[in-house]
Amino acid sequence: MPASQPRSRARDRNNVLNRAEFLSLNQPLKGNQESRSSGRKQSSQAGAAGAQNNNAKERRQSQQLPEEDCMQLNPSFKGIAFNSLLAIDICMSKRLGVCANRASSWGGARSMINLLGITGHGIPWIAGTLICLVKSSTLAGQEVLMNLLLALLLDIVIVAGLQKLAKRKGPYDINPGLLDYLTMDTYAFPAGHASRAAMLSKFFLNHLVLAIPLRILLVLWALCVGFSRVMIGRHHITDVLSGFVFGYLQFRLVELIWMSSNTCQMLISIW
Repeated sequence: MPASQPRSRARDRNNVLNRAEFLSLNQPLKGNQESRSSGRKQSSQAGAAGAQNNNAKERRQSQQLPEEDCMQLNPSFKGIAFNSLLAIDICMSKRLGVCANRASSWGGARSMINLLGITGHGIPWIAGTLICLVKSSTLAGQEVLMNLLLALLLDIVIVAGLQKLAKRKGPYDINPGLLDYLTMDTYAFPAGHASRAAMLSKFFLNHLVLAIPLRILLVLWALCVGFSRVMIGRHHITDVLSGFVFGYLQFRLVELIWMSSNTCQMLISIW
């Protein structure tokens, strides 16, 4: 028996099927098993330690960052509604920009739309008001013209200030013209042409005696001037609508600070 045992052990060692490369996958070597299990334990421990470190770093960063820099994973209903309306506004404004460039569907009418927009610029209106003020010889006419000049200057200052605060660009990448730079109408919100047209139409309707056809034409002119800015791609629809609202508010402001005839005469004498 003792001699047979060494012989059987030698036979097992010489048998190629008992070598490591021929062992079944279901019966791996004990050494490999132990090394693999130890490797798995070490990797799991290292992964757990790394995850804890990452969580600690994220907590520190979230504590350091202000709330507005953190991502809002659950936006409010107001935020969703606002973003949806903003997307609709941009989409509709781009579709209505039929004269944005020469290749647009109404590109041939771009010159006429630009000419209509010039009638709403502040510089021609200020220059025309000054000329009429110089030629006016009545106290009532000078009073109305001085307050109209005040309204035009207030419109330029208020719209320029609001545009600098909002800094919203138009639906198309169109550079402002020379008159736009002179009136500081370089951004989209609110539309300066729309606010000026609304303010002027309301001013003339209140302080000038006009026939009904002229009153209707005056309102139509203000609407056409406002929406012509959408057609050439300079403003969004909401920019024009807000411009109409601000124009009406500017008219109400001028009515509150209306300069009397004596004040106007004193200013004209100084000038």
